[in-house]
Amino acid sequence: MPIAHPSPAHHGNIMIVDDNPANLKLLEDMLRQHDYEVRAFPRGRLALAAAAQEPPDLILLDINMPEMNGYEVCERLKSSERLSGIPVIFLSALNALEDKVRGFQSGGIDYISKPFQFEEAQARVETHLKLRRAQQAEHDLLERTLGGAVGTLWELLQLTSPVLAARSRAIRDIVLRVTTRIGSAESWQHQLAATLCLVGCITLPEDVFERGYLGQDLSPDEDRIYRAHPERAARLLSNIPRLEPVVEMIRGQQKAGVTELHLALELDRRIYRGAKPADALAELKSSRRFDPRMLEALSGYFPEETGSEVRRLPLRALRAGMVIEEDVLSKEGNLLILKGGTILTDVWIERLENFAKTRGAHELVSVRIARVPEGVS
Repeated sequence: MPIAHPSPAHHGNIMIVDDNPANLKLLEDMLRQHDYEVRAFPRGRLALAAAAQEPPDLILLDINMPEMNGYEVCERLKSSERLSGIPVIFLSALNALEDKVRGFQSGGIDYISKPFQFEEAQARVETHLKLRRAQQAEHDLLERTLGGAVGTLWELLQLTSPVLAARSRAIRDIVLRVTTRIGSAESWQHQLAATLCLVGCITLPEDVFERGYLGQDLSPDEDRIYRAHPERAARLLSNIPRLEPVVEMIRGQQKAGVTELHLALELDRRIYRGAKPADALAELKSSRRFDPRMLEALSGYFPEETGSEVRRLPLRALRAGMVIEEDVLSKEGNLLILKGGTILTDVWIERLENFAKTRGAHELVSVRIARVPEGVS
């Protein structure tokens, strides 16, 4: 969930929601004096709209308000995938046990009774801000750790099947574009699922994968093993801790629905069959099966691989992102160094250089270089 991280200039970004102007002003001034960044709102609807635009680090929320009470505001926040992680502390003169219980049931993490001492409120605010920062730090570490591990798996996948790796990369790029433009929560998990969604095809003959992916005829046995690849991938990945949500996305990739992954697969299949990106997207729009926001996010999408040129380059001129056009063999022709279709990374460039030094290799390598037409975003 995107969170407004505190900068060195202030201790935290706090939102106050209270319909009493005097209370609002008093608390706002006190917090500002202690270097908090503060936004104050007299109505719940206004606060919800502002939080959607710029999520705060923490919300201080009154209960008794017109139009929408604090319980309802908190429930709305917790129902939003993007805002559900924001800590909410209730401020209220309602001191009965049932009022406090209802506050916690609606999603609040603390309850301060009015009238209150500012020192108490500040202490609770800072405690929950510290907890939230610790949670965010753990979340960021998890994202980087799993992202790095998946990136390594993707590189190794190319040694077995550059075709699989290329399709995985295309699917990931589509998902990345959608999640970035519509602001999906936990977009990194969607991107990991996209990168790994075809890893179960590693056990298939390459021609079976290609025909299955293109929607061409398969024998009954071929069709059975092709359709089993999501579950096969889920089994391969199920032993990796904290990857459970990604595994479930991969497991359900063939089920019709409105997920970013399903849309990316459908779009990439059409483009891989030879359809122009705009025509493929128009076909998906006409099906009315997908969220219009996701389809709009793909407006103007153009995959790099559909616009490229082939060059023969010396090893020293190779760069990450170039694609090997044909199998690279040792100078004697008896060793396969890299398969055609491999997307170069620093690791594979180093592999080519090491083979050239120890086993001999041809001086020039045929590669495809992305060439995106002008005016394409």
